[in-house]
This record gives sequence, C-alpha cells and structure tokens, in this order.
Amino acid sequence: MKILLVGSGGREHAIAWKLAQNSKVEKIYCAPGNGGTALEDKCENVKISGNENLLQFAKENNIDLTVVGPENPLCEGIVDLFKESNLKIFGPDKKAAMLEGSKSFSKDFMKKYGVKTAEYGVFSNKEEAIKYVENCEIPVVIKADGLAAGKGVVICESKEEAISTLEDFMSKDIFKGAGQRVVIEEFLEGVEASILSITDGKVVLPFVSSKDHKQIFDGNKGANTGGMGTIAPNPYCTEEVLKAFEADIMKPTLKGIQEEDMDFKGIIFFGLMICKKGVYLLEYNVRMGDPETEVVLPLMESDFLELIEAAIEENLSSKEVKFKNASACCIIAASKGYPGSYEVGFEITGTETATGKVFSAGTELKEGKLLTKGGRVLGVTSIGESLEEARNCAYKNIESIDFEGIYYRKDIGEIK
Repeated sequence: MKILLVGSGGREHAIAWKLAQNSKVEKIYCAPGNGGTALEDKCENVKISGNENLLQFAKENNIDLTVVGPENPLCEGIVDLFKESNLKIFGPDKKAAMLEGSKSFSKDFMKKYGVKTAEYGVFSNKEEAIKYVENCEIPVVIKADGLAAGKGVVICESKEEAISTLEDFMSKDIFKGAGQRVVIEEFLEGVEASILSITDGKVVLPFVSSKDHKQIFDGNKGANTGGMGTIAPNPYCTEEVLKAFEADIMKPTLKGIQEEDMDFKGIIFFGLMICKKGVYLLEYNVRMGDPETEVVLPLMESDFLELIEAAIEENLSSKEVKFKNASACCIIAASKGYPGSYEVGFEITGTETATGKVFSAGTELKEGKLLTKGGRVLGVTSIGESLEEARNCAYKNIESIDFEGIYYRKDIGEIK
C-alpha cells in the first residue's frame, strides 16, 4: 500500500511513524516532509505543494490513500478535489473544514446546534466591534475569523488592549485578510483540554485526552506559540468532565455535521475549557493537533491505518480505539527567538541517543546532517506508567539533545 502524507511538521512525522507500523504499508511519500520523515522507516520526502500538484502526484504514482496533516489544504478543498478523481483521501470536505477555517462559521454552528460555548459577537466593521468591546466584561477574547497559524487569538486584559487588537486585526491587517472579520468572545477561566477524535460522519470516536502548553515561557507566561509541549491523558479530564463533553459538545456536534450534510471522514479536534460552571467548547480543528499528536499516537494501541480506512468506509461503529494504560509527555525544543524571529541551519546532535521517540518538526536533512529549519524544531516524547515518570524521562532525553540556541520550557506537565 502506498500512502501520500501531506505536511511537514511534528504532527506529520508522528503520523508517518504510526502508519509505517502497519505491515500493509509499503511506502509513505511525505509532501514535503522534514528531516525526521526523511529518516523514518518506509518514508520518502517529495518536494510537492499545492492541491493540484498533489493530485497529479497521487495519480502518477498510484497512491492508495492520501492523509492530510495541516488545515490549509483541507480548507482549500483538497478532499473535494481528490474525490472528484475517485481517489481515496482522509479528511473533511471544504464545507466541513469551515468549522476550523472560519471562527464565525464555527461559533454560529455551535449556537445553532446547542453546543456549549462562550457568548460572542461577530463583526466586520471596526467601529461596531469597538462599541461592543466598550460594553463587554474584561478580560475579553478577540479572534481573527480566518486561519492565522495559531496566532489569531488575543486575551485582552483592558479595553485599551482590546481596541488596539482590533486596530491590528482590522485596520493594519496583520493577518493578511484573516482578521478583517473578528469574533469577540466572553472570557472563560479554567483549564484547557484537547480531545482529538475520529469520525466517519455517523459516529465520533474520541481519543485519549491531552493538554497543550501554548505560551513560550514557564508558568504560562509570554507570547502564544503553536504549542511548547503536551501531556496525555489530561489529569483534569475526569470521568465527570468527559461525560459533560460527550453530552454537551460531542453529540450536538455530530448532529450538526449530519444535518448540515457535511462530508466529514477525518479527524475532529475539540478544544475545551474546563470551568467551575461547566465544560465549554473553545474551538474545533479539523485535523490532528500539533503537538497533541506526538503524545496521543504513541499511546494508541489500535492500528491507526485501520481506523482511517474504517472512517473512509463509514464503518467506525464496528471499531474501538484502545490506548495504553500509561502517560506520555512531549517537550518541544525550539529555536532561540521563537515565536518571533530566529536563525536556522544549526546542526542537531544527540537525537540518536535519546530513548522514547524524537519527532522532527522544523528540521531538514542536508548531507547526512540533521539541521534546524523552523521555530519549533523537535518534539521529545516519552511514555511512563505515571505522568511523573513520563515527564522525568522526557526531560532526561531532551538534555542529551543540542543545537545552537536550543530553548524549551522546564514545566511541561507540572500539575498544581
């Protein structure tokens, strides 16, 4: 079986590693992949981008299955394109991908189908948005409507900061169109949780819960990033929380997918906030999270390829997703300066001596050497019988890895 895997991050390396474990898989073409996928068993990097070019490659190379990692190709309609050519692909169609592609669309969807979420308003006019903010309780959350690479959400601690954020999004257009429309949302205080799930449009099977650490500095301080580390399972996702999630979020979401006639055979990611007054949905993603994937897949005992095939065949109701009775911790090693400007091209050493698994994100393989190529460079994942054991092992492993300017948080998975 030949698979085309779209994407280049740590998420894609983890997906490639997991899919390669199935004996049916002969080859995984990673487009474009990274330095880690270049070294992974059964994998080959191919320098292709753009949905039309990916389609052409799939046809010419008799690809049996295409798996899409990032959100952009999904929101641009890669699934619709491949299905028009009767090619097997895993992911939601363009209409369903709007659940991530447009914050206003997803909030309106939540409201329509009774999904428990924060109060909000949607604005395309800056003056109207400012008026709304002036009557809001502070803090308030402002979100760019479109895709902004995980950076389009600001928690504003004052009305002045809220107005300045609206200026940045709507007048200065810092997200090149993605912030021309905004969602202004009630601030919810609590603990965040990520629940990745697989759906065939008929059922949703949730994976083990996880917890991301978004901010750059210890103690959840500093700028938001794409994620500085994850743990699974999330200690705050108690049985009570998971029951509330299923009743108030997962079930009404599935009902909405069905009633809106969305073609959704892929991953649906629920970003939750666990508050004193209940469990709320913050956002949907229509693909695996990064770095959540780097802890969820190593804990998965089920065959991931079998689950994907069952979803495509609308046969997930016959499947059960099994996970190890263990904990996982992933620590992200980043380039100095991230999420701002940073230098690349430094040699990475020590990955071969680490136990557990080192997933490449912003790396490239050049003349046999693994070099830094991005802001988030590596994800170092370890598994333990307890969270403490997984954390200790992950930190021991990351200490053996080095590149110029290496930076990582020292408090991933600390529970207070």
